[in-house]
Amino acid sequence: MAVPFRIGVLQLSMEPLEQTARMAKACDAAGFDIFWLAEAYPWWRKHAMEARSSTAMTAILARETRRIAIGWGIISPYTRHPVQIAMEARVLQEAAGEGRFILGLGASKIFMKEIGEGEKGKEVGPAVVMREAMGIVQAMLAGGPVEYQGRAFQAHAPALKDEAHVPRASVPMYIAGTGPVLQKMAGAISDGLLTASITTPEFVKYSRQNMEEGARKAGRDPSSLDLGSVIVGSIHRDSRKRKDGAREMAAMYLANKVQNIRGTADVLLQCAGLTFEELQPIADAMERGGRKAAARALTDEILEKVHAIAGTPDECIARIKEYRAAGCSNIMLEIWGDDREEQVRLFGDAVLPHFR
Repeated sequence: MAVPFRIGVLQLSMEPLEQTARMAKACDAAGFDIFWLAEAYPWWRKHAMEARSSTAMTAILARETRRIAIGWGIISPYTRHPVQIAMEARVLQEAAGEGRFILGLGASKIFMKEIGEGEKGKEVGPAVVMREAMGIVQAMLAGGPVEYQGRAFQAHAPALKDEAHVPRASVPMYIAGTGPVLQKMAGAISDGLLTASITTPEFVKYSRQNMEEGARKAGRDPSSLDLGSVIVGSIHRDSRKRKDGAREMAAMYLANKVQNIRGTADVLLQCAGLTFEELQPIADAMERGGRKAAARALTDEILEKVHAIAGTPDECIARIKEYRAAGCSNIMLEIWGDDREEQVRLFGDAVLPHFR
């Protein structure tokens, strides 16, 4: 059965809790389907922002909202043992209620690099870590006995008693991946795939092909799997201001990819027709003058290559249709710029009704 087309909002856990809660409530009122919170890491301190725990924050956001689903987009088994992830997922199940929690899991090795800890299980690759973590979390949430001895993790837990007061509904679980190995794994063992920032329609096509190949090899129906993509954006009725926010957020991400994620980001940039050489001035500007300087260094040509969902309402509608046609079934819109809550309301009034 084909999954529904959904439009949500994603932001990083690098802003004050009260501000994030206001944004989540605005998205809930505007009619967005999902509010995703991605876990930031200490690199953002360079730019006057603080990394916060996304699992702690999302539990509060679930209580502060009424209808919108709450997603971890993503957390990493490199920073939390899978048993701990399952324990935190129980809290979100209880806080959000049935059908309102989505668990996104990704390697996010950059976090470990940033805090100087290296990688858990250096003798095994990210695919092993992710596969084992997914299996343990699924087993823990299923409630049966867990006796697991893997290459990266061990896990031991008795079965839940029938009288235990815990949610029993299943939790949708997604794998985040940029390269083909994790993307195929998402198709084989999870409910869907999440792709990173600077996803373009070409990268959506690449990712869906990998995810569906993994699903078919595992004997699963590819049409039942969701593909979520993080896409920067901004909206404004004033044509002069319509893309300012997208320019700033795209500049931050592109600078980060130059400085921190070479290798894993290559295919993202290739699909966008971008090179590290043309992005280096943006990274240099970010280091010298912060995100505003980086935004000034991002040319119109580069912004167009990023394929942001940005502009007037009509431009945003057209761009969302382009992503949907490429195979994205779950838009994870990262709104940036001035008056973000007002931007959320404008999306709700002038864009979302076209996709209902």
